[in-house]
Amino acid sequence: MNEQLTRCGFAAIIGAPNAGKSTLINALAGYKIAIVSHKVQTTRSRIRAIVIDGQSQIIFVDTPGIFVPRRRLDQAMVEAAWSGAGDADIVLVIVDARAGITEDVERILRRLADDKSKAALVLNKIDLVKRENLLELAAKLNAALAFAETFMVSATTGDGVDQLKQKLAQMMPEGPWLYPEDQIADMPMRLIASETTREKIYQRLHQELPYASTVETESWQERPDGSVRIDQVIFVEKESQRKIVLGKGGQTIKEIGRRSREELSTMFERKVHLFLFVKVRENWATDPERLRAMGLEP
Repeated sequence: MNEQLTRCGFAAIIGAPNAGKSTLINALAGYKIAIVSHKVQTTRSRIRAIVIDGQSQIIFVDTPGIFVPRRRLDQAMVEAAWSGAGDADIVLVIVDARAGITEDVERILRRLADDKSKAALVLNKIDLVKRENLLELAAKLNAALAFAETFMVSATTGDGVDQLKQKLAQMMPEGPWLYPEDQIADMPMRLIASETTREKIYQRLHQELPYASTVETESWQERPDGSVRIDQVIFVEKESQRKIVLGKGGQTIKEIGRRSREELSTMFERKVHLFLFVKVRENWATDPERLRAMGLEP
């Protein structure tokens, strides 16, 4: 590979909660990198997906959804989002075409206008909106902020995703690749394991459990037979939430553990022994140590 011909750069994806950022990251990567859930604000720390298109390496930074912060965790998430955008060569502003220009979208546009960032607009969920409405929405957004490019995609169906990836590859600055060709994400395996279990909690308990849980990988033990033992703690804020996670006779946590273990075994291509524990920690969302464990700065 001739380094003079290669390109490499960072593309940050920002947007309001549930705009489809994580789904788009996964579609662009062709792998499951980020948590996808119908609960809002599921992405908490910046996740780098590494995508190769031709001679270009694109490092996608998935950021937490940008919203009005109400507590310390929220503030750390919003700061992580803007920090990810500030470090990028291009900022992709993803807008839910169905929801249109919400207060969160307006807030993002104002901030980007102040920062003078190089931004491109990505209208997502185009499969759910009539074409004439899409064109009208694109015109309004471009009137509010002069975007370098406008893309229309459906992260769920894949429509427009390849075209977006190809264009971004052309926009990356010339330079050597920063990661090996076979690396798909810049995340420690411990964090991947934590995020996988957290996703299974959301999938299983999205109606019963509020946005009040986190998962930490406490220990990672390599075994002589090539397998790995992973011990994780699920932190919740109340005793009543702990009971929900455990379920009757421990059935809920067993199911969560089974789903997470199966996915991790496939992902790591090895046998995984997963042990889950649930603890109540009322102030975990304001604890600087817990925030740092999630990759956030308090």
